This record gives sequence, C-alpha cells and structure tokens, in this order.
Amino acid sequence: MRPYLEHVSVSDDASWSLLNRRLDDAIPFQWHHHPEFELTLTLNSVGQRFVGDSVGNYAHGDLVLVGPNLPHSWASQAKIAQDGPHVALVFWFRREWIEAAIAGSVELQPVKALIDRAAGGLAFRPETGLGLRQDFEAIFGLPPVEKLLSLFSILARLAEAKDAKPLSRTVPPQDSGNRSRLDRTLIFLHQHYVEDIGLDALAEVAALSVSGLHRMFVRHTGGSVIDYVTGLRIGDASARLSSGTAPIGFIAEAVGYRSLANFNRQFKALRGMTPRQYRAKFRNAARPDPSRLPPPSGNGVS
Repeated sequence: MRPYLEHVSVSDDASWSLLNRRLDDAIPFQWHHHPEFELTLTLNSVGQRFVGDSVGNYAHGDLVLVGPNLPHSWASQAKIAQDGPHVALVFWFRREWIEAAIAGSVELQPVKALIDRAAGGLAFRPETGLGLRQDFEAIFGLPPVEKLLSLFSILARLAEAKDAKPLSRTVPPQDSGNRSRLDRTLIFLHQHYVEDIGLDALAEVAALSVSGLHRMFVRHTGGSVIDYVTGLRIGDASARLSSGTAPIGFIAEAVGYRSLANFNRQFKALRGMTPRQYRAKFRNAARPDPSRLPPPSGNGVS
C-alpha cells in the first residue's frame, strides 16, 4: 500500500505533460506519487478518491489539484453513460517550472497563491469542473504555444474559484533535496510511519531536543508528531478499508497498530465512526443512484 513513485515524461516540444486517459472497464486503484503538481478532471465516472489522508467519493465533473509528492489515487465504481469510457483529463507540471514562468508577472500572482494552497490537494465543485470541460478537452488539439496559454487560462480561472476545498491534513515535504530539519523529519516519518518511532530517535533525525522537535512540529504543521503519524496511519487504513476486503485486524497491524482496540479508538476519533462502520457506509455511499445521475447525451455525458 505504500505509494510508488511515478515517472511523468515530457515531450520535446513542451515544458509540462498532459494525458487524455480513457478506460472502458474501470479506473483502477493505483496508490502513487510524483514530484509534479497534477490537475485532473474526471468525467463519466463515479467512485472513490484518495488524496493523502483524505478519502471521499467523486462523480462526473470531479476536478482536483494535487500537490507534489502527495500520494493519491482514484478507484471507479461505475460509469454514468455505459456506452462511453471512464475519462480522466490530466495535466502535470513541476513547481520550479511554473514558479519561474509566473515570476515577475503581477497578473499571475493569484496562480502562485493557488499552487501554494494545493500542497495538500484542492477539490473544486463539479460545477467548476464541468464549466472548464470544453477547455480541458480542446487543449489536446492545440499547438504547443496555445496549449501553454490555455493551461495558464485554466489555472487563472481556478485561482478565482471560491469553492476550492482543502483535502489532506498531512502534507509531504515539497522538496526532497532540501535538508532542513523539518524536511528531514517529514521524509523520515513518511518512510517509517508504520513503525514504532520514538521521539528521542526522531529528535536525532531533526538534530533537535525533544522539546525543540515538538515546537517545530506545532509551528509548521499545527499539531504534534503523534497527530501527524496518526493522520498518516489512518489515511492509509482508510484507503485499505475502502478499496479492499482485508480483515480489519490485518489492516490495523499493517498500518502500525499492535492493538486493535487502540486502532478502533484512533480511527473513530479522526473519522467519527468505527472502521467497520466506515467500510460499510463508504461503500454504500460510493454506489451510484441511477435516478440521480445526469442522462447521457449523444456523445457520452454532458
């Protein structure tokens, strides 16, 4: 279940990447991460979306901006128009590239603010996604320069949107080459969160005292080390509960809990229900109600 590192290729005539992904059978669960931002518009599909420690349902028009190195995946449950494919229109771009591209441009500072907010992922309302659908679809047929201008037009419109909802509470370090105390500590936690991590050992990683480690964590993450590790573990457990059938006791142990009772207690504290209730409720919620789905149009869905 640990996310694999995905390599995103870039063509010779572009500084960023895009993909028109169409799948007839399903969007499979593939827990992964990469150093690029990812902007994904999902169409004609209903299912579950996993971004960091956030787990939720998605539907037609789902639009999400995922920050660098943040684990994520989609897992479909059904199509809306059965004669069409699941569609994911995906754009990837590097932080250093987009920051250099907008540097010195007052007009594009809202885009800078947008990507700064997206470290833990941002989800937009389906109305926003559907309102940009034609722009997403048209971009694939444009020449390179017009593709670039269209990308910035889309990002500028998203920067103005008031409906962006933050997703993951746990955010990975944004630059693995930065060896600051905080980055060293976060990298270590993301690699070892299923293990028993002592505060003394973690303080050595950060080159701080235990009290200094606590102050640094509260200042930069808004919570304690224990809060952060709990978020990583429960996020992992949520993905396992929603996407598989493994016994709850097995999942608890796999994400770092030796005591099932402690796992149940921590899970309920974060999710507001027991793991068993979560699995049942989440799966029931993910099943589409045909009476509430939009009717298909001549070329799929509107």
